[in-house]
Amino acid sequence: MKTIGVLTSGGDSPGMNAAIRAVVRSSIYHGCKVIGVKQGYHGLINGFMDEMNLSSVADIIHRGGTILQTARSEAFMTEEGRKKALYALQIFGIDGLVVIGGDGSFKGAQKLTELGIPTMGVPGTIDNDLRYTEYTIGFDTAVNTVLDAIGRIRDTSASHGRANIIEVMGRHCGDIALYAGLAGGAESIIVPEIQFDIDNVCSKLIKGRNRGKLHSIILLAEGVGGALDIGKEIEEKTGMETRVTILGHIQRGGSPTSFDRIIASKMGARAVELLLEGKKNRALGIKGLETIDVDFEEAFNTTNKFDEDTYRLANILSI
Repeated sequence: MKTIGVLTSGGDSPGMNAAIRAVVRSSIYHGCKVIGVKQGYHGLINGFMDEMNLSSVADIIHRGGTILQTARSEAFMTEEGRKKALYALQIFGIDGLVVIGGDGSFKGAQKLTELGIPTMGVPGTIDNDLRYTEYTIGFDTAVNTVLDAIGRIRDTSASHGRANIIEVMGRHCGDIALYAGLAGGAESIIVPEIQFDIDNVCSKLIKGRNRGKLHSIILLAEGVGGALDIGKEIEEKTGMETRVTILGHIQRGGSPTSFDRIIASKMGARAVELLLEGKKNRALGIKGLETIDVDFEEAFNTTNKFDEDTYRLANILSI
């Protein structure tokens, strides 16, 4: 293992730069050359690659996004596209590849392993939807971004006596809504994993208003859908003025928290060590703050279990 490549793929997440930095500096520390692949698998197919050095990753640990950029690649999903990617890897002499991204990115990495290139997957996605690991890079930052928004929206909603629905990211996974809702004192948390009852939501709002509460916050994961319709129904049933705020891609940006920087650094460095140990087809993760690695197949097949205990606690504390 003389040359290690690194790329970021799929949606960006805060902490990806910290992971890139760890891969580059760990590789150089162990005497390896490092090639940065720009624009994910699209860049891999097209040979958008440059050698990286210590200066390449100076002053990036605190920056959001990814200096390598990211892009979707339909071409890589084809056999012909993957053969082009393999050819590019061979041209640049890349012996092993670290892929930073989500589920789809890992599946692409697994395909490259099948073609003979050892790969490692570092989980970079704000959704926290890879259940083999307790945390993914960017999740903690996204939750804190939502918490900041909750505080700002609470200020204005208290002035007007409004109910506010805040829609956050999470198409299939409600973790951002759950953790931000619990930490932000939301009255209701609506996630795709749990069937919600609009009458229960309204009942909480009415009881809160009757005891003098000036505002109410409802966290809604985007996967549930219909935020505007839900807001309209709440207004009709409670008589409370209801506003909807969709945070969107603001949740992906910003400087990563210390936690995201730390786990990104740990997993990035460990990915390099595993390649040097002759391992392949592994997904890095965090369990009890310890760095773990599992086979890609195990990572894909780990049950997507929702944290019902935390959801129950949030309901108890929001009475």
